[in-house]
Amino acid sequence: MTRQRIALLLLVAAIPLVAVLPLPDFWIAQLNYIGLYALVSMGLVLLTGVGGLTSFGQAAFVGIGAYTTAWLTLNTGMSPWLTLFVGLSLTAISALVVGFVTLRMSGHYLPLATIAWGLALYYLMGNLDALGKYDGLLGLESLSVGPVDIGQGRLFFVLCWAILLAGAVALLNLLDSRPGRAIRSLKGGSQMAEAMGINTFRYKVTIFLVAALFASVAGWLLAHFQRTVNPSAFGLKMGIEYLFMAVIGGVGHVWGAIVGAGLVKLLDDYLQVALPALIGTSGSYEVIVLGIAMVLLLKYMPDGLWSVVARWFPAPPRKVDWQQAADLPVRSRPASGELVLQVDKVRKQFGGLVAVNDISFDIPAGKIVGLIGPNGAGKSTTFNLITGVLGKTSGQVRFRGRDITALPSRAISRQGMARTFQHVKMIADMTVLENVALGAYTRGSRGVVASMLRTNTSEERRLMKEAQRQLERIGMGEFMHEQAGNLAMGPQRLMEIARALCCDPALLLLDEPAAGLRHKEKQDLIQVLRQLQGEGMSILLVEHDMDLVMDVCDQLVVMEFGTLLTRGTPAEVQANPAVRAAYLGTEH
Repeated sequence: MTRQRIALLLLVAAIPLVAVLPLPDFWIAQLNYIGLYALVSMGLVLLTGVGGLTSFGQAAFVGIGAYTTAWLTLNTGMSPWLTLFVGLSLTAISALVVGFVTLRMSGHYLPLATIAWGLALYYLMGNLDALGKYDGLLGLESLSVGPVDIGQGRLFFVLCWAILLAGAVALLNLLDSRPGRAIRSLKGGSQMAEAMGINTFRYKVTIFLVAALFASVAGWLLAHFQRTVNPSAFGLKMGIEYLFMAVIGGVGHVWGAIVGAGLVKLLDDYLQVALPALIGTSGSYEVIVLGIAMVLLLKYMPDGLWSVVARWFPAPPRKVDWQQAADLPVRSRPASGELVLQVDKVRKQFGGLVAVNDISFDIPAGKIVGLIGPNGAGKSTTFNLITGVLGKTSGQVRFRGRDITALPSRAISRQGMARTFQHVKMIADMTVLENVALGAYTRGSRGVVASMLRTNTSEERRLMKEAQRQLERIGMGEFMHEQAGNLAMGPQRLMEIARALCCDPALLLLDEPAAGLRHKEKQDLIQVLRQLQGEGMSILLVEHDMDLVMDVCDQLVVMEFGTLLTRGTPAEVQANPAVRAAYLGTEH
């Protein structure tokens, strides 16, 4: 049984126990607020901790959920249970509109944009007569089921924490899935994820939407718990506090949201009483103390409090339950003699600098072609042009007869082209198995909702089986449960190759795969390349290890200063005086 499952079972057992224990009503109310705050913070764990998108405006979405149910119940008499879905709909529309605008921003612009629209919604709530302006709306009815009032005290505690735990389970299920791995790849930048066929912008919008919906549910609960709403609870200050809760608890951990919400709420209440008594005068001193505590935590415990728990109770290796799973379907291989790749006068110009100058070459089916040249010759740039990472100034690229010149990298990946990178790109806090499974993203189809509801089990087992197969194929099966960030450079490069193979490519592009490998690892790599070639796969190889290049390549394309110098068999290239002078070295 995993650590997460044990934690879940303990919390599930604790909910009815707390509800029947003779605890003071004050502590029940505190637990209710902690549950509400944790629900918002949990959305921020997904958005900020996992997806790498900082938002200070989640309180505004709490306000949308709260004000929607307040206005509808007071003015139309609609059942609060129906207003929940209306509030979720309005929140979804708002999140999609805001997300499509702001999530195209990067760097410091995104958090600034969230502050802007958070302030805008706050002042909108405070200036509309229909919403009671800054006085808000009063006299909301409590939640009830028939004659039973569940909107206060212990029954509300059960409802609130049941929703919270359901949300936690949904997020844990999501993160341990095909779309979850795609979401976890967002923090590493878009280049690698897009090369695996992942639409990174769509996933940014998705997690932004999910986090907003979590906040909206919290707002709905809060409105009927307090039986009043006003803008003060949905301003920028609360938006910052929600983010503090997520960070303090452990912004990358779902359970950390509960820890952070509990600590901030209890500490804030205690300091509001203790500090004025200690100092002898009233004031918002708790804000100062919490600010100092936040700085110290970020300095000495950047991964939050839950990271300490994680170190005490390390997660066991993933259960291997996919041995009997069906194999994934494979794409058709190119026929013998078919031109898999045709590069025709491809050019890339950065202003006045010509990085790649009208390069042309072909790759036949089942051949290994080496792209070589001195440092700065334009080899990696050519890779990026072929795979759609960079846009082309001119020229054409055809893959298996189809023009892919204008396609983005994720679309090219879906056509059956996979690649590695000059500098290893991976998700360091994911296991080797999960990193490799990311390469099989385009071979699955189950989405976010199916993952949350855990109806994707069959597909997940097939994806994991394929990832294990590819790791064993390159001799790394024993490392599959190891955290990727713990690997040395050589195994990391082999892991990248396994991830690329998970895409089931017809053409494999390897950017310096032997860099950092020891002699034995290089020999193993050579065997893997020959095996792949024997299976009909075409390979384009950028490599500085000339012994490896001359050993495995059928054809060589030599570049110098972004220009094609020559091409031919390894023997022909070795004998070329221009190549020897430019790259291989002229004998004296």
